[in-house]
Amino acid sequence: MDFSLVDVFGVADFSGNPVAVVHDAAGLDAVQMQRITRWLNLSETTFLLPPAHPEADYRVRIFTLDREMPFAGHPTLGTAHAWLEAGGTPRDLDRIVQECGAGLVPIRRAGGRLAFAAPPLIRSGPVDEGKLAQIAGVLGIARNRIVDAAWADNGPGWAAVLVGSAEEALSLEPARHHPSRMEIGVIGPYPPGHDAAYEVRAIFSDPFGGLLEDPVTGSLNASVAQWMLESGRVAAPYVAAQGTRLGRTGRVAVEQADGQVWIGGATKTLFRGSATF
Repeated sequence: MDFSLVDVFGVADFSGNPVAVVHDAAGLDAVQMQRITRWLNLSETTFLLPPAHPEADYRVRIFTLDREMPFAGHPTLGTAHAWLEAGGTPRDLDRIVQECGAGLVPIRRAGGRLAFAAPPLIRSGPVDEGKLAQIAGVLGIARNRIVDAAWADNGPGWAAVLVGSAEEALSLEPARHHPSRMEIGVIGPYPPGHDAAYEVRAIFSDPFGGLLEDPVTGSLNASVAQWMLESGRVAAPYVAAQGTRLGRTGRVAVEQADGQVWIGGATKTLFRGSATF
């Protein structure tokens, strides 16, 4: 089987978030897919399969180090990029339809860039005070430094918290461990004139109770955009920055058309190879 390592959302090589894409993976079962994902040790690995839905161009299964995900953002763009580069031809030249655990996800091509349609939230609304106290503890801040918060879950389980500024978001030193599973998105606004409207940080649990930071997170940016736009805190189009604390320069382009939020960014294959086992 061939595989691709695709950098997603980076402004230069090796500045975004990598995803491994395994092509022609119909011969693998879920146990094998999970083992491969753990061995590669990237935040996600995806496996390309023939579509089952008549409207889909391809089907993908998305794995993290400890579970299969119904949807994830940077793997969606990276998989679409790898599928196109390997000769995939969509039914509509300007629109690709991905089939995944969350259903059908439209992806559009415009200006040499891919963008996916933000899927509907499966959980939204206020975060209860008990959870907010846990989140503040993980972030190492007092509860009153959280300006606002909401569930922003489109699959991974994100709870989003807004802090006073991008500088404040970047200064956070999150805990390294937590006994319960956490998926926290932190958003801090930049002052006018910056190339990005917000700095975004994504803190999540690994399989062993450790807390990690994701370089650039499409699913979180999608759900945060829906929350920020609905609450009137930002107007589309805008750009979000992520990965600064990790030495990355991720940039996520957010657009809105006819009520649909689109999440786009750069995609580039940096390594290709074949796997035999």
